[in-house]
Parts: sequence; C-alpha cells; structure tokens
Amino acid sequence: MNEVIDQLQSLSESVPVPLELPSFEQLVEVEEQILIPLPVDLKEYLLHGSNVIYGTLEPVTVSDPGSHTYLAEVASYAWSIGLPREMVAICQVGDSFYCMDQEGQVHLWQDGDYQDEPWESIWQWIEHVWLQND
Repeated sequence: MNEVIDQLQSLSESVPVPLELPSFEQLVEVEEQILIPLPVDLKEYLLHGSNVIYGTLEPVTVSDPGSHTYLAEVASYAWSIGLPREMVAICQVGDSFYCMDQEGQVHLWQDGDYQDEPWESIWQWIEHVWLQND
C-alpha cells in the first residue's frame, strides 16, 4: 500500500488548483450520504492518495462536494443507471464504472454487467489499470 501511494504521489501532475486530501470526518460524511460503509482500503486510498492527478482516469474524491469526482455523486449516478447498490463506485469512465465490493475487490461494471475477473484490491487496480492507462 505505502509503495503504491508513494508511486502515485511521485507521478502526480502539478496543477494550478491541487486537490486536497480529506479528513476522516469527511469520509464519515460520505458514508452517511451513501448509507453504506466504505471498504477499508478505499478509506486508506482516499486519506492518503486521493489528491493525485495522473493520466486520463479520475478516481473518486471526497474533499470537495462540488467536484465532478465527488464520491457520493458518482455513486448516486452509478446506482441510478443500474450498478448494484452494495457496490461503491471508485472511478467513472463514461457510463462504465470501476467499483468496489465490501471485501475490497475492484470490478469493472459496463453495459449492466461485470467484466472479466476482479482485481483483488484497490492497490492492484491502481497498479494494473490507473497507472497503466496513460
């Protein structure tokens, strides 16, 4: 986990208005908004790596409710188009979503169904998908 976060931070693009890391209280607020707990690894990513801007994928954030990547809004939209309610959207790509189950596995949900085999953790997804997508 720490190695992946360090790698993300080193690759992060410099932008005029950088993203901020959330507080633990902001994570609790998002959980209250979506009415399900966030998987443990997702919390760790959000607290330590969600300020990274890299490549073309834009994973969810929780520090700015007005952002197009705000977790509660992304999840709400994903659920409205059919993503099962127990899944937490972590990254939107058009009307497809990378999402996490409560055990921490990451799935690609596309065209109303899950695609391929899931990644075992958000860390594996970051290494195999996000960091390779550019």
